[in-house]
Amino acid sequence: MSLHFLRRAKPLFTSPFPHTNLLRRSSFHGSPVMSEAEKKILTEEELERKKKKDDKAKEKELKKLKALEKAKLAELKAKQAKDGTSAPKKNSKKSSKRDASDENPADFVDPETPLGEKKRLSSQMAKQYSPAAVEKSWYAWWEKSELFKADAKSSKPPFVIVLPPPNVTGALHIGHALTSAIEDTIIRWKRMSGYNALWVPGMDHAGIATQVVVEKKLMRDRGVTRHDVGREEFVNEVWKWKNQHGGTILTQLRRLGASLDWSRECFTMDEQRSKAVTEGFVRLYKEGLIYRDIRLVNWDCVLRTAVSDVEVDHIDIKEKTLLNIPGYDKPVEFGLLTSFAYPLEGGLGEVVVATTRVETMLGDTAIAIHPDDARYNHLHGKFAVHPFNGRKIPIICDGILVDPNFGTGCVKITPAHDPNDCEVGKRHNLEFINILTDDGKINTNGGSDFTGMPRFAAREAVLEALKNKGLYRGAQNNEMRLGLCQRTGDVIEPMIKPQWYVNCSMIGKEALDVAINDENKKLEFVPKQYTAEWRRWLENIRDWCISRQLWWGHRIPAWYATLEEDERKEIGAYNDHWVVARTEDEARKEAAEKFSGKKFELTQDQDVLDTWFSSGLFPLSVLGWPDETEDFKAFYPTSVLETGHDILFFWVARMVMMGMKLGGDVPFSKVYFHPMIRDAHGRKMSKSLGNVIDPLEVINGVTLDALHKRLEEGNLDPKELVVAKEGQVKDFPNGISECGADALRFALVSYTAQSDKINLDILRVVGYRQWCNKLWNAVRFAMMRLGDDYSPPLTLSPETMPFSCQWILSVLNKAISKTVESLNAFEFSDAANTVYAWWQYQFCDVYIEAIKPYFAGDNPAFASERAHAQHALWVSLETGLRLLHPLMPFVTEELWQRLPSPKNTERKASIMICDYPSAVENWTNEKVETEMETVLASVKCLRALRAGLLEKQKNERLPAFALCENNVTSEVVKSHELEIRTLANLSSLEVLLKGEHAAPPGSAVETVNENLKVYLKVNRALNTEAEQEKIRNKIDELQKQKEKLQKVMSASGYEEKVPANIKEDNATKLAKILQEFDFFEKESARLVAETGNEQMEK
Repeated sequence: MSLHFLRRAKPLFTSPFPHTNLLRRSSFHGSPVMSEAEKKILTEEELERKKKKDDKAKEKELKKLKALEKAKLAELKAKQAKDGTSAPKKNSKKSSKRDASDENPADFVDPETPLGEKKRLSSQMAKQYSPAAVEKSWYAWWEKSELFKADAKSSKPPFVIVLPPPNVTGALHIGHALTSAIEDTIIRWKRMSGYNALWVPGMDHAGIATQVVVEKKLMRDRGVTRHDVGREEFVNEVWKWKNQHGGTILTQLRRLGASLDWSRECFTMDEQRSKAVTEGFVRLYKEGLIYRDIRLVNWDCVLRTAVSDVEVDHIDIKEKTLLNIPGYDKPVEFGLLTSFAYPLEGGLGEVVVATTRVETMLGDTAIAIHPDDARYNHLHGKFAVHPFNGRKIPIICDGILVDPNFGTGCVKITPAHDPNDCEVGKRHNLEFINILTDDGKINTNGGSDFTGMPRFAAREAVLEALKNKGLYRGAQNNEMRLGLCQRTGDVIEPMIKPQWYVNCSMIGKEALDVAINDENKKLEFVPKQYTAEWRRWLENIRDWCISRQLWWGHRIPAWYATLEEDERKEIGAYNDHWVVARTEDEARKEAAEKFSGKKFELTQDQDVLDTWFSSGLFPLSVLGWPDETEDFKAFYPTSVLETGHDILFFWVARMVMMGMKLGGDVPFSKVYFHPMIRDAHGRKMSKSLGNVIDPLEVINGVTLDALHKRLEEGNLDPKELVVAKEGQVKDFPNGISECGADALRFALVSYTAQSDKINLDILRVVGYRQWCNKLWNAVRFAMMRLGDDYSPPLTLSPETMPFSCQWILSVLNKAISKTVESLNAFEFSDAANTVYAWWQYQFCDVYIEAIKPYFAGDNPAFASERAHAQHALWVSLETGLRLLHPLMPFVTEELWQRLPSPKNTERKASIMICDYPSAVENWTNEKVETEMETVLASVKCLRALRAGLLEKQKNERLPAFALCENNVTSEVVKSHELEIRTLANLSSLEVLLKGEHAAPPGSAVETVNENLKVYLKVNRALNTEAEQEKIRNKIDELQKQKEKLQKVMSASGYEEKVPANIKEDNATKLAKILQEFDFFEKESARLVAETGNEQMEK
């Protein structure tokens, strides 16, 4: 369980002066904390005096706090009296307590909740939203109540997501947070939408990463290597480490609110998953899809294992460059192309070749030339002589590899240590000579002068030896790409090794077909662009090397039978002596049949399987495969895979291939690829840049000093540390504010529209944290307006409600439809923005303000409107919170729990098991929405006039006028005069009809639409010059529009060629332009006249 849930509550009050903080160094109950020595020094009398002094100090602090609250209350009442929006009288006892000046601060603080129990809420809502307070206790209760648990026997339709298993060594990073935010949004939505929703958590044993961590720990704690302790003890050490430290990230995911079914938590090396891995290997081997071969692999000399392409980082080197390489005391030189000569047999001269890895010449077995290169026709079929061992080196013709125009046109061939040379070696049946030991030293094949040298030390020695023999021909800068192991930083060495492989040709084709074949399409990618990437990978798929020379991982279920009659006794000497089985007993039986009548000894392969092999089986194994479990029958295939596009091939393709082959179907029908996260400047997150963002630091907040400390505790060199700290100062000058999990989740989901990359700006997360405060205050407002005895209705009749209530329900209906549509389309950013827009711009900015007059005192004229407004308020809040819940689970749960529920109905225990909102047919009212558009457009214009005209007293209530072109517009404005007046903060609103009323003097005008203008009367505050300038600009703009349209209409052939409907539209547009033109010319004349009158009065 996350320590967050065990944290002590924040003190109720603290002194603004650090040296007088009553709760500084205090116990949980506020008593000062003293050492045992201090206690012994104080006498009983002194202790009593100290206690009284502390009590007085606390009492004084409480009085100060109450006085502050009283002053704020008085200020609020004065403002309400001035604005005419004083709060309604409250009849309940609790309401009267709220208004009383002696309110108790403790009423606003949640009581402590025992771990796992339902959260105990304060009697009064806190006046400010606090992420730490709100997000406390809920998760432990959700989990203990088994609200995340799916039922394999449920009749509900299944919906399943498997969490991409994080590494057991890992800690939560921002990529995990994005994955969690998206997947939890999906699963909570589906759970609320009536699905039997299952989200399975698991961890990956992370073979290389975990082995490296434990090896370092052994060296640090005991000064020994894994080879010193032996395989069995080392594996026991890894299990011990895993049980003590592994799984940290799963605990951290709880802090994000991830509603995973923890009852099904699994680990890729646990008993059931290990059984699945063994079964998968055996079945694929029996079908001829797994085989053993000697091929070139990526070799890490530090780890002494093959590594996959995804575990290799490439760096570009432009010229001679020195790099620090593990195991070497001084930097190693790269980026040089070294030329040297091979003497030709029979004294025919020499051929010059060039290489960036001169030490590999110890394993050269040929020199290649182009068959059409006339310079070397005389060398066809000839031999060179190796200068150090006298080996004859054939000169071969290869038109595929050799470019006669590059360098000398001669290429040295080292088949055992270069991918291109390896292919040449196969084409020409060359000898493959491995010159390196597993730890990167020159072996006996390299010659006695170099045996035992580390490869890069041998590089220098070979160079010196070539010079001594007069064969060195110089070196020059050379651009190159260098492969480095992600885990160790070691230079990857191509090595020829016997390994186990999966034949991917057929299963790869099947995986491709289900995604691109319209007749048999079972797999869809979101965004669709990744279908092309899928095709590119699978059309060029190579067989998959699945063995690793590690000790931590799934031991390969293959045994080698050494026969008594074998000449060569080393393991693996004869490729047909391998037997594959589920257990050693089964292997022994199979070997006895295979080598009937012969004596043999069995030895299990020392290698383990590539971690991606068990990961590829994950959708199968987490549900109990290969056993026919209830879970497997109910939940396979799963529904959606959500992951990063960087592992499309390495994980996604392998799951599809193995799922189809072993599970009989695609493991999921849809794959959603989330973007990769960058910093606010678009840079990849890197410890050396100081821009790595820890999600927990965003959730809990962190100071700049603490950010610096994290860097100092890392392994950056001093120069990198300086750069990283400067980056942190630039990006987080004041640290990171406490944002909470809800705000972080919402920000990450809302970012997903940014193509394949997210430029994460922490200020946006801070903005959503502030928005949570707005939600909090909206519910506080509602609770005050509803009162303590309010009982929500079971049904609503919108047609009987006031205009603003009809409107909020109608736009809520649209928000529901748009949100569900976006979620179904995996457009999570659109869903988040739709919910945000409804809460922010419609509910908070409009509806809450529009209904305030109904609650301004106990005006009997508004009794009916007040009751309807309460109902609409409750329905909007309750529905809006359910709509928002998948995106922000904590704050929505807390606010929903505070809402009253209808009487005589069973209230669900949690918002997360309520129904997700769906559109209600009779809530939609297009007429009301259209009229509200006019209201809000009018309000916007009036606010703009106020902001532009009044430098001071911008909130002063002013009279306004609405000039309508026709009776229809006039009736709309008249019927919604209260809403316009309230939202625009007007003292009055008079409706004028064009032709019947003159423009009011001392007023500024703004156009709402073609049928409506609004005036704000400001009298002396009116800057007539500025207003004249505004009108002149408008007239100029209209003049341009008129001339442009008249030019079109007067063009040759206009009457004959242009369709009638377009001509009619143009004529209407011109008439409206002329009408506007006339209006503003009259306005200009009015202002001139008013200015003249003012001057005469002076």
